[in-house]
Amino acid sequence: QVQLVESGGGLVQPGGSLGLSCEASGFTLDRYTIAWFRQAPGKEREGVSCISRSDDKTRYADSVKGRFTISRDNAKSMIFLQMNSLEAEDTAVYYCALEIMGNGRCTFQPSFYTYWGQGTQVTVSS
Repeated sequence: QVQLVESGGGLVQPGGSLGLSCEASGFTLDRYTIAWFRQAPGKEREGVSCISRSDDKTRYADSVKGRFTISRDNAKSMIFLQMNSLEAEDTAVYYCALEIMGNGRCTFQPSFYTYWGQGTQVTVSS
């Protein structure tokens, strides 16, 4: 059984940090393009960061560049998102997503990804 389970969300003050984790059970992680998305109330789901399966290159949304870092541990089937200098605008439900098909280059199109976690809430507020 394949399953993605996110954890690490919570309430943090502006300027603080949080580390999200995604346990990818049943996946051979290095075969997949992986991504983190987020969705704030009343807004569309947006891509935050991703790693291409083809060349391991990372990509970040302009809004998080320099503040967020994506990584993965293939041996442990874990995906991480380290979030620093958090802002109120980062408040959202965060999702990890995986896809094995395609040319291996990651994208911020949600429709590209087949596998999704259930999400973890991140709230940035004083």
